[in-house]
Amino acid sequence: MEKKVMVRLCAKIVAETDLYETDKEVQNLIDWVCLSEQIKENNNTIRNLTGEYKKIEPDCREGGGRSWNV
Repeated sequence: MEKKVMVRLCAKIVAETDLYETDKEVQNLIDWVCLSEQIKENNNTIRNLTGEYKKIEPDCREGGGRSWNV
């Protein structure tokens, strides 16, 4: 929940001020928040794909009929 509040605050700062363009520390902090959120989403995608693969991997090794669709 705190992260969502931080992201909303960052978006408001970017939209309503010129701090992002004029203050390097503000720019770095906002970029970090946005990047860390993207990393979290990417990790969740990787975890989901890995889980799907683990379910079908034994069947694929045995020559089963299921296929891996991305």
